[in-house]
Amino acid sequence: MRTPIKASPNHTVQRHRAARAKPQMAAKKGLLAAVLLLSLLSSPLPSRAQASVFPVNVWPKPTSMSWAEPLAAMPVSASFRIVGTSGDSPYLVSATQRYTALLFAERYRPIVRPAVNVTAGGPALQSLTVSVSDLSAPLQDGVDESYELEILPTGVATITAATVWAAMHGLETFSQLAWRGRQGELLVATSVRVEDKPLYQHRGLMLDTGRTYFPVVDILRTIDTMAANKMNVFHWHITDSQSFPIELPSEPMLAEMGAYGEDMRYTVKDVKRIVEFAMSRGVRVVPEIDAPGHTASWAGAYPEAVSCAGKFWLPDASDWGTRLAAEPGSGQLNPLEPKTYEVVANIIDDITSMFPEGFYHAGADEVTPGCWETDPSIQADMEKGGTLSQLLERYRARGAPARGVQEPHGGVLGGRAAGRGGERERVGDPAGDDHPADVEQRGQQHEADRAGRVPRHRLLGLLLLPRLRPRRLRREQQRVRRPEERLQDGRGLLVRAVQDVAAGVRLRRRVRAHRGGGQAGHRRRGGAVDGAGRRDGPGRQDLARASAMAEALWSGNRDASGRKRYAEATDRLTDWRHRMVGRGIRAEPIQPLWCRTRPGMCDLVR
Repeated sequence: MRTPIKASPNHTVQRHRAARAKPQMAAKKGLLAAVLLLSLLSSPLPSRAQASVFPVNVWPKPTSMSWAEPLAAMPVSASFRIVGTSGDSPYLVSATQRYTALLFAERYRPIVRPAVNVTAGGPALQSLTVSVSDLSAPLQDGVDESYELEILPTGVATITAATVWAAMHGLETFSQLAWRGRQGELLVATSVRVEDKPLYQHRGLMLDTGRTYFPVVDILRTIDTMAANKMNVFHWHITDSQSFPIELPSEPMLAEMGAYGEDMRYTVKDVKRIVEFAMSRGVRVVPEIDAPGHTASWAGAYPEAVSCAGKFWLPDASDWGTRLAAEPGSGQLNPLEPKTYEVVANIIDDITSMFPEGFYHAGADEVTPGCWETDPSIQADMEKGGTLSQLLERYRARGAPARGVQEPHGGVLGGRAAGRGGERERVGDPAGDDHPADVEQRGQQHEADRAGRVPRHRLLGLLLLPRLRPRRLRREQQRVRRPEERLQDGRGLLVRAVQDVAAGVRLRRRVRAHRGGGQAGHRRRGGAVDGAGRRDGPGRQDLARASAMAEALWSGNRDASGRKRYAEATDRLTDWRHRMVGRGIRAEPIQPLWCRTRPGMCDLVR
């Protein structure tokens, strides 16, 4: 019989320690297993890679893009062709011809040579088949722009698109997946699948030809660049206080007296050419005739209809409240003058006949009280008890609606008055900004009368689509909340500034993305960026900034995990700008190419 051994105190302590260590070791092993499992789950699958940046990228970034591993490319056959479905529209036919020519003419070589496998003697890409579900869908607000693209290693590629306009986006994506190899051979990424559609329906660029005249060829080049960036609305700010450059059949004297010169006008033929060119690129043209403010250029033809024309815009430089206009070029329409409505009616008739677009932009910003207060007829009306708000309401009621173009909810102008207790009224500019957002609002659809005199048009007035101005962009770049946060951002400040604003961050008030900040709770439909004309002239557009806006409106500014992607977007935008320049687009650089070839060396912090 064995005698039990009594444990010593030291042995008892060791045994208790070992007992406590077992669950701790088990916990560590479990934690390690969990970490390994998470790392495996978060890693890309070996058969199909989905990365934030590929050796060759598409701008704007698609909703979803995958490239099978190992990454590979194939040569494009010299007999390559794009094949459309039967019953193709003329716009799709011209697009396939255009992109076929571009594919072979482009000599794009990435700044950083793509690390992909190219199989020698393997199959070459023979064709790209384009299939469209709805060939007759018109180019209008809300049209379906979704498409899918697949490039197989067998030498076949396909685009499946909802509409002709979506197919054009697919063709652009396909063109950006091609490049020239070491020996100049044409290569295209293979085993690639793209599923894509825009986040926002309205992705616009505004060009101001009222302040700065742009030749037609420059306008066409701008629209072509928009299409390459998958932007779909050309907001043509045609007139302003400085000039009236469009010739209208019913009002020829406006251009005769208001244009900068005889060779700086847009004829009816020019407009038709611009609209048709834009249509062939899947871009709508929204015309804007700014009124009742910004109409000094009308005074040469109709001085009786324009108040304070020819007066110095800022009588007292020390008192901003004495201004007659928000900028040099004072003059705005007099709502008491019958001639005003005759001219406005003729303009709307002509513009809505020349432009097939379903929206008409009426401007309606920066109506300045000081200008009206200098007009003798308005002074007399106010002495009888009239107010500036009533004056504004008179124009609202008798302006565009008189020609069958219906106004949005809340009126064309929507200005606010503060005429209580003798306080001076405030007209226009509901945001209280010297340079308001010039935002647009959807109006009610007007059914054309049977005679076809007025097409279906909806008025764009105020409060929906914010535009970025260069001054505000620079302010946003400099602000970035706090200096330490600016350092933490590290890189991509330009892209960050534009994409943040495009996603719904306003400089004076925050508006949540996807939610309307306007009247009647409208959902946000997109945005537009100032292209040029206010400060820049032909050939000096900041197209890199517009490209950044284009991506934010197409696929947002965050990756799948919700993190902002402006840092990696900087490299991709540099690559895209490099390709655009090769296509003849005069896009300004955002950083030296040296930075692109040395990752991280241009960051503000490590």
